[in-house]
Amino acid sequence: MQVGIVGKPNAGKSTFFSAATLTVVAIANYPFTTIKPNRGISYLRTPCVCRELGIQDQPRNSRCVDGERFIPVELIDCPGLVPGASAGRGLGNQFLDDLRKADALIHVVDASGTTDSEGKPSATGAHDPVEDIGFLEKELEAWTLQILLKDWDKVSRKTGLTSEEAVETMAERLSGLGMKKFQVEDALKLAGLRGKPSEWSREDLGRVVGFLRRAAKPMLIAANKIDLPSSKENVVRIRQNGSLMVPVSAEAELALRRAVEKGLISYRPGDPDFSVNASAKLSPEQKAGLEMIRKQVLAPEGATGVQECINSAFFKLLDMIVVYPVEDPERWTDHSGNVLPDAILIRKGATLKELALRIHTDLGERMLYGVNARNGMRLGESYVLSSGDIVSVVSAS
Repeated sequence: MQVGIVGKPNAGKSTFFSAATLTVVAIANYPFTTIKPNRGISYLRTPCVCRELGIQDQPRNSRCVDGERFIPVELIDCPGLVPGASAGRGLGNQFLDDLRKADALIHVVDASGTTDSEGKPSATGAHDPVEDIGFLEKELEAWTLQILLKDWDKVSRKTGLTSEEAVETMAERLSGLGMKKFQVEDALKLAGLRGKPSEWSREDLGRVVGFLRRAAKPMLIAANKIDLPSSKENVVRIRQNGSLMVPVSAEAELALRRAVEKGLISYRPGDPDFSVNASAKLSPEQKAGLEMIRKQVLAPEGATGVQECINSAFFKLLDMIVVYPVEDPERWTDHSGNVLPDAILIRKGATLKELALRIHTDLGERMLYGVNARNGMRLGESYVLSSGDIVSVVSAS
């Protein structure tokens, strides 16, 4: 699973990406600082079952800090998108192509209104950030529609395409964007399209694409730069727009994480506050900067918002849960004796069989049954997993 960081130039995308991954990328106050997509590893933060069980775990694929499990996930920082990108403006075609494999999107919006629609600096509060949300959605849909419409008239009319065949054709054309057949079927139903595909208009297919985009590329809004006064009213308006939204100060998060790297403070991503280390020697400027973050971001908002965005992208947009596979259900260990070694992200509604196949194809194909490590109950392959499950899979030798 990959989450793309998107938005217009100069909205704070690269700062958000750097704060979330501690990957060093170019950050500057002008459009198109990001030319090629940056990829990095961030972490989901979720309560670990070790705290509930009262045991000491030994993570292998993740980290556990004071009962909080940090699970690695991949983020992609894409070049900025401007109006007309679907027609090739700016770095549009490249930007859109970079998003093909993204399963969900975090749209970083300049909530302060200090950059215009193309990312150029403007007077404080001069630009309406709600407009940025709408234009990005339209560009994504226009790009998808272009792919769908290529030779559509020829295919649908000259071949006498049926509605069933249309689903197959559309799914095949859009498979490179991560769009699935069942999503095409659902989108056609939601758009109310029936009858002959040759009679479907461009507007009809545009509605289908809108439903597809929301299903295949779900998006949340990171309302960035909340430390600026002009952001307060805009954040309220963005929330009223109806999108899933998180108030964010990417710059504050980046400053805190860099202070941790230097050993100046103790802070975990998502914490509501930080503490200055006793051995730290802070300059007056550093003290003032940290106190500003505390007063302008952490105190009023409860966090910088960066960690909440990452968590929301996977747990809310992608509907993921965390399960803990083990080999020994009595000791909750793997073959090397590591306690609760792995925390696996899997879609809500997934079965034990799907988890087994995810761990290893042979394990899934040879699976006999599973065991609930919490109570020792035997589980069938169709058992639907729940968040926090600790399970063992027994397979034929």
